Amino acid sequence: MNKEFLAALEAVANEKSIDKELLIDAIETALLSAYKREFTQTGEIRGIVNRKTGEMGVYALKKVVEKVEDPSLEISFEEASKINKHYQVGDEIEINVMPKTFGRIAAQTAKQVIVQRIREAERTIACNEFSEKKGEILLGLVQRIEQGPHKNIMIEIGTQEAILAQGEQTPGENIRPGEKIYLYVIDVKDDARGLQIVLSRSHPGLIKRLFEKEVPEIQDGTVEIKGISREAGSRTKIAVFSNNKDVDPVGSCVGPKGMRVSNILNELRGEKIDIIVYNEDPEQYITQALSPAKVLEVSINEEEKSCQVLVPESQLSLAIGKEGQNVRLAAKLTGWKIDIKSVKD
Repeated sequence: MNKEFLAALEAVANEKSIDKELLIDAIETALLSAYKREFTQTGEIRGIVNRKTGEMGVYALKKVVEKVEDPSLEISFEEASKINKHYQVGDEIEINVMPKTFGRIAAQTAKQVIVQRIREAERTIACNEFSEKKGEILLGLVQRIEQGPHKNIMIEIGTQEAILAQGEQTPGENIRPGEKIYLYVIDVKDDARGLQIVLSRSHPGLIKRLFEKEVPEIQDGTVEIKGISREAGSRTKIAVFSNNKDVDPVGSCVGPKGMRVSNILNELRGEKIDIIVYNEDPEQYITQALSPAKVLEVSINEEEKSCQVLVPESQLSLAIGKEGQNVRLAAKLTGWKIDIKSVKD
């Protein structure tokens, strides 16, 4: 080991944003462990990397004595004087006890430690980077779809590989390798299995972030998203509110010639979206939430947070929706239990 080793170590440390001193400390610890596996040595010993020359060694603390009784703990005055003529009897000095034949093992140990620390550092950097993305959306490249009962989808995001688990996929969505799709980051974990990025295509947060991406009025706070209820792959209801009376919140989300919402629908591959105006008045809010059905009357029960809604008979099936979907989404969006009754037109 020499100065070239130190230069290479410094280059790696700079490139991977790792503290060089931490690398050297780790090499010293590993060097000592490797030495102890090969040799029996009592007393105080430690691995040392010379910060100036790059030379490595295993050093034992020994006491300078006239007559050696325990070679593992003592060194004769005669031998100590050959190392440094200023040593005196009674001095405690560090002696390099690493055999020359151990050099190859030392070099391998250093290499293994550096590789391990680089991996750990890269994982830490990636974890910190993706932890900041929790609750955001990221564009990922579909690599492959696993065969078998789970059918997880492997996604490449930058230099990282992540899994879109079957439970977080949108029902009925046909995703192919090579496609780029937006994914919602539910969580980021760093455990014994490595960096785990938990992704979703079915989370309501995906809808929220897509609208934020497409609608400038949402980005600048003029329009707010007040609520989202979603049955992924089928239908979503989103409630929006304008903080500026001159700005139409629904129109802002739809965009010129419907381009903004079309971009979102294309990303969601045909999932229907109802954009409604949020209202603090529960009667008005529930009426809006049940659109596209026409509502005649809403009777509120504050204590039970429930309501009875009257609709024309011709609107009943529309208000309830296929398999109850429309009223189910409206109830989830508003937070009110909704009972729908019809009256003859």
